[in-house]
Amino acid sequence: MTLSPVQQRALTWLALASAAFLLLWVMGPALSPLILALVFAYLLWPMVRMLERRARLPRAIATTLTVLFAMAAVTALALLLVPIVTTALPQLRTQWPQLLDKFNHVVAPRLQELGIAVDTETVKASILKSFDGNMEEWGQKLLSSARIGGSWLATVVGFLVLVPVLVFYLLVDAESVTTGAWNLVPLHSRERLAAFLGECDTMLRQYLKGQLAVMVAMALIYPLGLMLTGLNLAWPIGVFTGLAVFIPYLGYTTGLVLALMSAAIQFTGWHGVAAVAAVYAIGQVLESFVLTPRLVGERIGLSPLAVILALLVFGEVFGFVGVLVCLPVTALMVVALRHAMVAYRASWFYRT
Repeated sequence: MTLSPVQQRALTWLALASAAFLLLWVMGPALSPLILALVFAYLLWPMVRMLERRARLPRAIATTLTVLFAMAAVTALALLLVPIVTTALPQLRTQWPQLLDKFNHVVAPRLQELGIAVDTETVKASILKSFDGNMEEWGQKLLSSARIGGSWLATVVGFLVLVPVLVFYLLVDAESVTTGAWNLVPLHSRERLAAFLGECDTMLRQYLKGQLAVMVAMALIYPLGLMLTGLNLAWPIGVFTGLAVFIPYLGYTTGLVLALMSAAIQFTGWHGVAAVAAVYAIGQVLESFVLTPRLVGERIGLSPLAVILALLVFGEVFGFVGVLVCLPVTALMVVALRHAMVAYRASWFYRT
């Protein structure tokens, strides 16, 4: 059976996509610094172009300033976790038995009235066993779940050194890198591929700009609300939660757990914990029904449900690398699906 040119092109692109997925699966741990650098370079490229055009700076200087700014922003975000790690977690480790006893005497009876049985002794033993593990064991578990091998300390140091260097050279040589990749594209496919990639780029950048606005807004709302409850770690936990909403529900849940644990440690009664929970409930309503629809919008095509499913699938299959490539690949798939639907509705099969 002879394939038509359209079928041949479709099979070719399918083969290339399959090869890319296979490469990520096999070489993911080795490629993770490069992929992370590509993601950062894509995000930072508009800033480099702005410094070149408006400030008329040379490419090397503009790139250096951009990379330094990004490193300072990432460092500031990491420093938000320092008060949590140095204050809340040690207190949590020593007070877990008392907190579980409080739970056993106050909450467990209410749950039993509803027919829900909770074995607090088993939960207590499991939590205390987890806290007895050292940092090396925790780091190895984290790297194993992210499908990254080696020592956790060496991996972190390697990323901190290698990724900024790769980002710098990718931004400096952006034109040569893209030109070299573009020269590999067949001539007869370049016009269609350019339109397709342009649509993907527009959609993804609109999504990122909208999400950035939501992150900034929530990074102000959460700490201000937590301050009203009297929580000592209101600012680090609140700002961290606001910035972590970029990962739908997972970032929010992480911030909620940290805030509730800190409230349980600080406050003697349950009123403070309930107030913290109320702040997070109100914040979730504002984010889901007010900020995200207005700042992101449904026209982009990346719904929160699609992002959650994509993060779960890519994270499970490819680990840390899957999380990095999740958004751009999802954008490609959404645009490809739109074009496929247009082609399907124009086909004889749909019309007859």
